Amino acid sequence: MRTHSIIDSPIGVLTLVNDDDALCGLHMEYRTHPPATSTFGAQTASGFEPITEQLNEYFAGERTEFSVPLAPQGTEFQLRVWHALLTIPYGHTRSYGQIAKQIGESSWEAARAVGAANGRNPIAIVVPCHRVIGADGSLVGYGGGLERKKFLLELENPARATPVQESLFA
Repeated sequence: MRTHSIIDSPIGVLTLVNDDDALCGLHMEYRTHPPATSTFGAQTASGFEPITEQLNEYFAGERTEFSVPLAPQGTEFQLRVWHALLTIPYGHTRSYGQIAKQIGESSWEAARAVGAANGRNPIAIVVPCHRVIGADGSLVGYGGGLERKKFLLELENPARATPVQESLFA
C-alpha cells in the first residue's frame, strides 16, 4: 500500500512516497516532470522515520550513503540507469556519457537517453542523479533546478563551492 509524508529540508519541501515499506519516491517541490500526486497514497508520518533520519544526517554532512529499501518504478532502461547512479560515490560525479558506457551503451544518443532517464529519477537524492554532470564538468539538467544540484554537490564536496551567493532556498 502506498503512503506519503511531507518533510522540510534545506532545499525545500520533500515528498516521500513508500510502497509496502520501500521508498519509491522522493520528490522536490517545484521540479520538472512532477509525478501525479494521486499516485502518492494517503498522507502519514508513520513508516518514514528511517528515511527522514537518514536525510537529516545527510543534510548535516554526517551520512554519505542511504540504507533504506528502494522500489523505483520505470522502464528497463531507466532502472539500469538508476542502478548505475547508485554506484557514484559520495562527493564524486560522472558524466552522462560515462553512465551510458557503464550500462553498456556508448553512442551520443545513449548519453542523451541517460539524461532523460536521469530527469525522471523518482527517488532524488537517495538515487543521486545530482551527481551526473556535463562532459565538460558543467552543471546541466537537473529536475529539481540547477541551484539545488549545486547545493547538493557542494554539500558532498565543499571543494566544488564557489563564492557565497544568496541562496534561493533561504
